[in-house]
Amino acid sequence: MPGDDSPWSDPDQPRSVELDCAEALRLLSGVSLGRVVFTRHALPTVRPVNHVLVDGDIVIRTHGDATLTQYTRQTGEQGAVVAYEADDIDPVTHLGWSVVVTGYARLVTDPRELARYEALLRPWGQHRMDHAVRIHPDLVTGLRLTAPDPSERGGAAPRHPGAGSATG
Repeated sequence: MPGDDSPWSDPDQPRSVELDCAEALRLLSGVSLGRVVFTRHALPTVRPVNHVLVDGDIVIRTHGDATLTQYTRQTGEQGAVVAYEADDIDPVTHLGWSVVVTGYARLVTDPRELARYEALLRPWGQHRMDHAVRIHPDLVTGLRLTAPDPSERGGAAPRHPGAGSATG
């Protein structure tokens, strides 16, 4: 926070700026790798997957024996609550962004829709990816890590005219 004099603020560290939903989804559409988080045996499970955004939804391809496929199959029409996270952060400057989407994942069962996703998204895995899961974002949060504000550097606050001057 500008002007924050707490001992934990470091003006040389990147600043965190919240993203609105539209910007977060735009950034998400520009990368192809993310992590899907779902429940397995009542515990959180994370899987790296590649994705594509289609009509505002996240689509990933999977195979029939995949845990995520089984999980979404069990939940039927209502879908399974999942989180999806992707980011692009430079390891040297620590600048970039991170987006987390929470929503319902549903197994795609329509053959035409599945064929469309097969054409749009080539999986990175070695398994035959003959299934797809579509995640509809209900909650989208994101942040951008930006360069420090130069006006916050240098330690001393700028002086106002006449401040601290000696008078006769």
